[in-house]
Amino acid sequence: MSLRSSLLPRGTPPAAFRRLVGCEARLAWRTPSGIVVGFGLPLLLLVVFGSIPKFRHPDPALGGHTFFGVYVPVLVVLSVTALALWGLPQPLAAYREQGVLRRLSITPVPPTWVLAAQVVVDACCVALAVVVILVAAVLLFDVRLSPDPLGLVLSLVLCTAALFALGLLIGAVARSAAMAGALTGAAFFPLMFFAGLWVPREVMPTVLREVSDYTPLGAAVEAVQSSLSGVFPPAACLLVLAAWAAVFGYLAVRFFRWE
Repeated sequence: MSLRSSLLPRGTPPAAFRRLVGCEARLAWRTPSGIVVGFGLPLLLLVVFGSIPKFRHPDPALGGHTFFGVYVPVLVVLSVTALALWGLPQPLAAYREQGVLRRLSITPVPPTWVLAAQVVVDACCVALAVVVILVAAVLLFDVRLSPDPLGLVLSLVLCTAALFALGLLIGAVARSAAMAGALTGAAFFPLMFFAGLWVPREVMPTVLREVSDYTPLGAAVEAVQSSLSGVFPPAACLLVLAAWAAVFGYLAVRFFRWE
C-alpha cells in the first residue's frame, strides 16, 4: 500500500481532497477578508510610497538605501502576514462555532483535511501575492532587485511556516469568528510594528531593533531584505523563524479543539 493511499480513510476517493480544496477556495473568494488585506493593502502602500519622489532617493539614514527600497521587503512580509492571520483563523473558528468540525468528524472526510485544504489555498495565495508585489515593484517603479533565489525561497518558506502556525494557533483557541478577529488584530499590529511598517528597522532605537530581530516579522524582513539584495540570509534570522514555527506549531496542535 502506498503512503498516499494509507493516509486516506477507507472508501474515500483520492479526488475528495482536491474537491475540498476547491470548496475552500470558493469560500475564501466569497469571504475575501484575508485576500483583500493580503493583496490590496500591500499593493496600495506600494503605489503610495512609490509615487512619492523623495522616497526613491538614497537616504544616508537608511544606509544609502531608498525609503521605497527598504519598504519592499516589509510589504512582502505584510502580505504573508495578512493572508496567514486574516485568512486562516477566522474560518476555522467559524467552523467550530457552527459545529462544522464536529459534524465532519463522523463523516469519511477527516477534519484534518479542512486544515490542510485551508493551508493549501492560503499558501497558493501567498505565492501569488509575493510574485505580484515584486513584479509590480520592478515594472512600475523600476526597483532593481538581484535576488538570491535559494535564500529568498527559504526565507519565504520559513516566514510562511511561522505565520501560518501562528494563524492556526489563533484558530485553535478562538471559540468564535469574532474572537479570532480580535486575537488577530491584537497580534497583527505589534508584529507589523517590529517588522518596520511604521518606523523602518534601520532607524529604530538599538533596543527596539534588537527586540525586532527576535520577533517573527523582524527576522522575516531581515531574511527577505538580504535575499532580495543578492545575499544569502544570516543564519540567525532563519533560526529565529524556524524556532517560532516550531513553537507556534506545537501550541496549535496542543490546544486545538474540534468542538
